[in-house]
Amino acid sequence: MFRMIRRYAKGLKSLGGLNDRLEALQLATGRIEARQTANVPAGALAEAEFKVWSQWGEDGIIEHLLRHIPVPRPVFVEFGVENYREANTRFLLRNRNWSGLVMDGSPENIAFIRNDPISWRHDLKAVAAFITRENINQLITDAGIAGDIGILSVDIDGNDYFVWDAISSISPRLVIAEYNAIFGPSAAVSVPYAADFCRTTAHYSNLYWGCSLAALHHLAEKKGYILVGCNSNGNNAFFVRRDMADKFEAKSPATAYCPAKFRESRDATGNLTFLPSDDARRLIAQMPLVDVSSGALLTVGDIGT
Repeated sequence: MFRMIRRYAKGLKSLGGLNDRLEALQLATGRIEARQTANVPAGALAEAEFKVWSQWGEDGIIEHLLRHIPVPRPVFVEFGVENYREANTRFLLRNRNWSGLVMDGSPENIAFIRNDPISWRHDLKAVAAFITRENINQLITDAGIAGDIGILSVDIDGNDYFVWDAISSISPRLVIAEYNAIFGPSAAVSVPYAADFCRTTAHYSNLYWGCSLAALHHLAEKKGYILVGCNSNGNNAFFVRRDMADKFEAKSPATAYCPAKFRESRDATGNLTFLPSDDARRLIAQMPLVDVSSGALLTVGDIGT
């Protein structure tokens, strides 16, 4: 019995070593891709894309933007990270050795992050919290972060517009925010604010969440940012603080918008249905939205595409 336990423990140790070697290879590959995209013209985001630990090509876009944005205080805040194995700032943490705060609503996910060697190898704080516009500033300041920082990444699949709007404790130079491409490029709309909003229960399809690109653009202008583009897979938008944006062209939602390439609709039992965008929009046509520029209430079916 003890021999079996020792073999099992040795196997776990070997697996941990294999994970370390795999992550080292991912890091090395990302550094090679970063060098290969070093001469991409400022603002040509599609040419800069590559993936290391981001969901799509955000790792490359972030590297590209940071080549043109001075960041004297290399600190990030990212929330909605799940277990942080796939995130917008993990490559930044590993490659540039930034410091940061990550948050997620699942205590299990945060426990996973704290047990990941990344938490002692780097200056990374991981906090379990269900984020609302009422608590976001306190969560950030409690982590010892305030003022001028490098990056804010917002991805909570729900109240994203309202949470970014509420943030006043930090002034990030680069903001990455997720938009819902189903809402199209023109209407400045969001799901109405509800502190307990949960995407998986709001509508069985998993399609009703967040806000449009035009809504984020409306908020960005109010907060002093310009839209510099979106990832080609059609879910993340990138905003640069106006005083740092002299090398970038400000884009409108119409010119920056990328439709979503992924199909994540589900039926009432939770199975993927792979609906195209028009069918997906019709499925949630009766769900309520708020026009963030006027405050008017409408439905998904009321907005044009």
